[in-house]
Amino acid sequence: MKLSARNQLKGKVVGVRRGATTGHVRIDIGHGVIVTSSITNEAIDELGLAVGDDAIAVIKASDVMVAK
Repeated sequence: MKLSARNQLKGKVVGVRRGATTGHVRIDIGHGVIVTSSITNEAIDELGLAVGDDAIAVIKASDVMVAK
């Protein structure tokens, strides 16, 4: 799979929780950092996401804000 998004964080699925229409997928990208994504239940099914799977969190944004 090729994507134009540069921010691709490889990790392991540590949680999949379904809601009424949207679910939350938690991906451990290492060093105690968990990335959570909200995606449709249909996308969870199509990707076959389950705890323990390798996955990539792809972050595509037009703006990046920095705060201190």
